[in-house]
Amino acid sequence: MPYLLSYTRQPVDNIIYDARLAYSMHLAVSQDGVRYKALNHNSGVLFGKATENPDGSLNPKALRKPYIFKNEDHYEVIALRTAGDGESDPEIEDGITAIFEDNDNKSGESAYTPVRYTTKDFLIYSEPEVISPDEYLNLTAKIRSSCVWSALSETALKGCDSIEGVVPCCVTVISEELYDRMVKKLTTPYNTGVSFPESITVNSPEELKEYRAVSTYSDGSTALKSVDWNLDGIDFSVPGDYILSGRLHQEHFEFPIALNRADPCMCIWNGRYYFIATNDADGNHTLYIRESDTLKDIGEADEKLILDSDEYENIKGLLWAPEFHVINDRLYIFFACTPGEFFCEESHVMYLKKNGNPLNKKDWTKPKRVVKKDGSDICEAGNEITLDMTCFEWEGKIFAVWSQRQFLPKDLGAWLYIAELDPESPWELNSDPVILSKPEPGWANNHTFVDEGPFALPTENKLFLTFSSAAVDTSYVVGLLQIEKGKDLLIKSNWRKTEYPILTSRSVAGEYGTGHNAYMTDTDGTVWNTYHARPGTEAPRSSGIRRVHFDMDGEPVLDMTEDLDVNPIFGIVKTRLIIK
Repeated sequence: MPYLLSYTRQPVDNIIYDARLAYSMHLAVSQDGVRYKALNHNSGVLFGKATENPDGSLNPKALRKPYIFKNEDHYEVIALRTAGDGESDPEIEDGITAIFEDNDNKSGESAYTPVRYTTKDFLIYSEPEVISPDEYLNLTAKIRSSCVWSALSETALKGCDSIEGVVPCCVTVISEELYDRMVKKLTTPYNTGVSFPESITVNSPEELKEYRAVSTYSDGSTALKSVDWNLDGIDFSVPGDYILSGRLHQEHFEFPIALNRADPCMCIWNGRYYFIATNDADGNHTLYIRESDTLKDIGEADEKLILDSDEYENIKGLLWAPEFHVINDRLYIFFACTPGEFFCEESHVMYLKKNGNPLNKKDWTKPKRVVKKDGSDICEAGNEITLDMTCFEWEGKIFAVWSQRQFLPKDLGAWLYIAELDPESPWELNSDPVILSKPEPGWANNHTFVDEGPFALPTENKLFLTFSSAAVDTSYVVGLLQIEKGKDLLIKSNWRKTEYPILTSRSVAGEYGTGHNAYMTDTDGTVWNTYHARPGTEAPRSSGIRRVHFDMDGEPVLDMTEDLDVNPIFGIVKTRLIIK
């Protein structure tokens, strides 16, 4: 019988795991009620949502005491909403007084707001609903008096001791089907097998390359893999039967591929690979491009300067987050810069001249500032900044998404905006900007209120948009927005934001503050994620590359490391080769 444990965690510190992460609902599962396994890298799956003030500023929130109970065909979660640091909720009107123990020291008596969520699979939740103290107390009493709670509370406390920082709240019974789905969705998939036709008929090495192996994964998802065949003794000019063997092809990238390079982006242009990133080594005053014939060589490629802060009068520094984009067969670079002051940082676009060489700085046009459809500025320079602008094609239109932050008269944090873009002059918007996302959950306003670094990942039926949140330190994470094909991108309610970040400092050992990623599809159809992280908590931002996997629901997985992607046990492929 499967059991589900809900819990929060003890905060560690502001580098590893602080209050806005620890005070959220975490989940662990067990098949026997004794041994529990933490899900989602022992990170939260449901976070407090910030409230908004009349001036647009946000009040951070966190959650404590997340209780779970089943209500007919769905589950409900009730919790105590706190301030972002876990202390008393300053907006409380009619709440619960409670005492919590943190690090073995009682924090004192404080007041908290009781809230309720509904969910069917613990992946998608309703908006938080404030409930009365009486309703909260009645529900918690019912949960605590239930057979499951009474029989398993003491056992569960012992069985979850191995979970780092665990502060148990409650245990509930779930179905085998729900247990299976939660484990598959909240655990990084890993390679469980490979399949290939028992025999193939080909007459040339070129025809052989068209065949792919199918790797299977723990969640039931699959991925097509090229095979590096051993062709010793194979003569395609001589008909016959052969036993052919090969190894699954897998590119290998050490992290980092580029030290002191943040916000990386790659593209393919005229059959060659190009890489660009923010240059942290010189304080963001230059942009360099790397070029290589193959993807595997991009990390060792030479860098060529294509823009610096002395080139133009209106560009004096802070060259941020350059991105390659191809629009109507023309290569563009979107990036942010300022004529001088930080508070004048704004999104710009330049493009490669006809027949130009991307490595030749003179072949790039003078950058143009992105403006609204009437030619006016997107925001007021000196009071607001725009940055991290990206663009993408979806259902025949070009869209731009960017991060915008008002600093004066009050810092509102960075929000994501979206607008349609003019494909003929992509420094001009074709529609009014619409707010797409604000840093409302605790993971998005950790250390600072920021949503930035958006990048689109279109698939056949869904458009995914990842973005980065929190400060550019170890708290930096990647969030996920998605929208179904056929829906209007300029209506915020059509988008769904995943409750928890999909890439964090807990996702891959030794990589801290993962974020600001971009995608590229190579010549084999494999999707790659370029991202930056820190190879140590105090190390500089540095670039990495990893394959993007798509899980059983077709959603992107960004933390599938090479050892999870290809298990050596399943790395060898054999078939009967027939040459006629």
